[in-house]
Amino acid sequence: MSRLEKLLSVLALLPFGIGLTVSGDVAPPDRVVFSFQDAEIIESSGLVVEDGLFATINDSGDSGRVFTVNLRGETVAVTSWDGEPTDVESIAPLPSGDLLVGDIGDNEEARDSVQLLKVPFGQDGPVAPFTYDVAYPDGAHDAEALLVHPVTGQVLIVDKDIIGRMYAAPARLDPDGTNELTVRGDDLLPIATDGAFFPDGKHFILRGYFTAAVYRWPSLREVARMDLPAQEQGEGIAVDDRDRVFLSSEGQHSDVLSFALPKKVQAEVSGTKRPDRDGEPGTSARDDVVDQDGTRPYWPWALGGVVGVVLLLVLGRSLRPRR
Repeated sequence: MSRLEKLLSVLALLPFGIGLTVSGDVAPPDRVVFSFQDAEIIESSGLVVEDGLFATINDSGDSGRVFTVNLRGETVAVTSWDGEPTDVESIAPLPSGDLLVGDIGDNEEARDSVQLLKVPFGQDGPVAPFTYDVAYPDGAHDAEALLVHPVTGQVLIVDKDIIGRMYAAPARLDPDGTNELTVRGDDLLPIATDGAFFPDGKHFILRGYFTAAVYRWPSLREVARMDLPAQEQGEGIAVDDRDRVFLSSEGQHSDVLSFALPKKVQAEVSGTKRPDRDGEPGTSARDDVVDQDGTRPYWPWALGGVVGVVLLLVLGRSLRPRR
């Protein structure tokens, strides 16, 4: 994607960013954990953390490879495989300790199927991955968020749309045929760029460019929505075994941030919150901004839409060739 295309896409998403951040829950300050030292990591688009090591992949245009990085930002392993992926956008940890790589990007929404690849975590050198073809039940979708349940191994994809629809893969992936996805739920975070489960398997988090949202599993009930720190193009999120959240961004030598959840959200995912009447953990900060009829307020979206349209018009005029 060119710099101009990226700028236009970010500006097009600005209405949603304003609408969400106005009504979001503000988290405590973040901090830089490390910066990627490897000049080959230029578009970190997915993130996994295990035992003090981080795995990431580059966005579309790269060869098939996963970088393993230590807490100093140094690359300690590059796991590679033959073939040219179409658009790798995400990675997720498997219960086995391996990684699932999501070649699930489809900007033109033209792919008949997308691919998931199982590779070892932290192995240096070439590998022969298991490859699984998966297809949507309702036509092609662009997606960047791939999640795997830490206990059951359930594979989930959230499309990169303004509706935010979640799709579930079959319980056992077939390496020899096309695995048909099913719709698991919708009305999740719009324009999701990554996601991850918390270790308890009862909560997961989705991120976009401006905000993140925590949900309960399997009900998909939203717990909270939070502002994210400013990043060049934030596309990666990971959760470690202590419920700590980490964020990555595109850009050479970009920072990996530690993102502190608000106290109410931390209490929810750590299991220290008292159950509500339906047996689930109690309500959280996000419930305060939901209207009584169960809908979210629309004025932030309207305000964001006006600002976004004005910015796009100004940009369009500035790019118009002069006679």
